[in-house]
Amino acid sequence: MIEKIVPPQVAAAEVFGDVAGATLFPAEEAAIASAAERRRREFTAGRACARAALSRLGLPPAPILRGARGEPTWPAGVVGSITHCAGYRASAVARAGDLVTLGIDAEPDSPLPEGVLDLVATAGERASLRQLGTSAPGTCWDRLLFSAKESVYKAWFPVTGRWLGFEQAAVTIGPAAGTFTARLMVPGPERHDPRLDELTGRWLARNGLVVTVVTVPA
Repeated sequence: MIEKIVPPQVAAAEVFGDVAGATLFPAEEAAIASAAERRRREFTAGRACARAALSRLGLPPAPILRGARGEPTWPAGVVGSITHCAGYRASAVARAGDLVTLGIDAEPDSPLPEGVLDLVATAGERASLRQLGTSAPGTCWDRLLFSAKESVYKAWFPVTGRWLGFEQAAVTIGPAAGTFTARLMVPGPERHDPRLDELTGRWLARNGLVVTVVTVPA
């Protein structure tokens, strides 16, 4: 799925479940030593996807540790992202000379739990979702909005090192084109081109999942 919406310079890998026989580097094992078994399986499969994606760039296996906010840390010269949800794990990577940053997210194509939409969507976004539900039924647009904002954050944080709240990105979804645009309500990093005040992405709904990707060209 994910490879259908990433640009050509991005290498991606995905699995629909866990990865039998997948192993971790010692530093990765140490990072999740106290994690529950479900989290260990997600983490291991995600790292297996990351190494498969790195291999498609012609790069050797490497440990993918976690940063201060749990974000994956990549080998020098690489940008990337990892996602997982029930029944799905994926990773996408690119050379830093091709992309400034990228973010991916996957979610079940099912409505958000009660009360969550009010926490993640602006009034304008909620109105747009109601229109989409009428004009283009069949996709859980609230979940897609959530996923798009997750991908935006995953692309934003590695460049800025700053938190980005759900209310700080206004997302407009293109239902026919499979695209979305996020207008950010906070200033991007100074002396950075592009300034990251607007991010664009692509989405796909298939196999009971929604997946989203944000990329920023170098």
